[in-house]
Amino acid sequence: MAGGITRSSLPSSLREGLVLPSDPGYGQLRHTYSYRGSPAAVLHPRTAGAVVDALSYAAASALPLSVRSGGHGISSASTNDGGIVLDLSAMNAVEVLDPGTGRVRIGAGARWGDAARALSPAGLAVSSGDSGDVGVGGLATAGGIGLMGRKHGLTIDSMAAATIVTADGAVRTASAAENPDLFWAVRGAGANFGIVTEFEFTAAKVPGVISTTVQYDTSDTTGFLQRWGDAVEAAPREMTAFLYLFAGSTAGMASIVYAGLDADAARRALAPFLALAPLLGGQSQAMPYAELVASPHAAHTGAVSLQTRSGLAVHLDAPIAVRLAGMVASGTAATLQIRAVGGRINDVDAGATAYAHRHQNFSIFVGADPAHRGELWREWDGLHPHLDGLYLSFEMDKDPRRLADAFPTATLARLRDLKAVYDPAGLFNTNFPLRA
Repeated sequence: MAGGITRSSLPSSLREGLVLPSDPGYGQLRHTYSYRGSPAAVLHPRTAGAVVDALSYAAASALPLSVRSGGHGISSASTNDGGIVLDLSAMNAVEVLDPGTGRVRIGAGARWGDAARALSPAGLAVSSGDSGDVGVGGLATAGGIGLMGRKHGLTIDSMAAATIVTADGAVRTASAAENPDLFWAVRGAGANFGIVTEFEFTAAKVPGVISTTVQYDTSDTTGFLQRWGDAVEAAPREMTAFLYLFAGSTAGMASIVYAGLDADAARRALAPFLALAPLLGGQSQAMPYAELVASPHAAHTGAVSLQTRSGLAVHLDAPIAVRLAGMVASGTAATLQIRAVGGRINDVDAGATAYAHRHQNFSIFVGADPAHRGELWREWDGLHPHLDGLYLSFEMDKDPRRLADAFPTATLARLRDLKAVYDPAGLFNTNFPLRA
């Protein structure tokens, strides 16, 4: 028995997948990528009906409830201490419904690397993040900034439908034709509205990608960041580029992906990036998209303990570049990551999804050692006025004011109205809850 939970106390649909602290597999399930947890029980539903049973059981128990797809998020939302973790990893099927139109169905518990591998034989891909270990459900309800984003959009931009268990225990289809208000909300604020069990996407035809990694001498960090920003904005939308800088090092690293296999076009698009700073190394390789985002299924130990802040920006102009360079130079920022957005992402109307940031070109992420949390928060306060919006998946500050950064005023008001309809008691309240 753990926290009042026994196999006999559970609905029959959940007994087989129950893992208690005394069970051998518990040690591999208790933690997430960046947070150490000690839940009273981990449940592994295999069907939407079992999710309904689990939700009902958790609500009756009054224990904390966490929902996990991959457990790769930086927050503590997908584990807890003394509560129930609803682990969707058994709901991981990937099915090509129509190779001609690209319609595919993916379980919320799959990892994106595994989904990419399953879709690859059909020549299909859904733009996802930059790690194949990320769970489908978490990314696909938040937005999905990935290595083909400028060509193929956010992950949510490919979503055609979602099956979601709402707080009242109903299993609903959310799409443009069914429950369109819920479909709007799921694409950017889904964690607040229920548990998505599976998605349908319209995957893109992707014959392969040309992936380039480059190491730069970034001694002139401020100037380099501005030149990097200019190059990203001028690049064709087939090119999506992510930049990584590290405290104590003047060697920056970039992952630059051309979505397609046109080597001459990729070479032309890459040329401006190779002229930004002295090069320390690099290589290019054509590969299937699935190889780019392969999933190693690394064990989650909670060992990644960075404190993180995040924001969006239209340009990497001088006020932003100076402050970011200062954070890296001072050691406040253990890592600085700048992901390109724009392109097709910005073709979508800002009101079409709950993720309303459709004019920015960059997503900025800073991670700091816990010992430097105070410095990071203070320095971020100086940067904040120069930013324009927030992607919640990378943000650790739980101040309710971050909701106003993540959702423009009209978007937030609409989300709160829908929250009152679909989750009036606030059952789903662990991942940036939509407080009034």
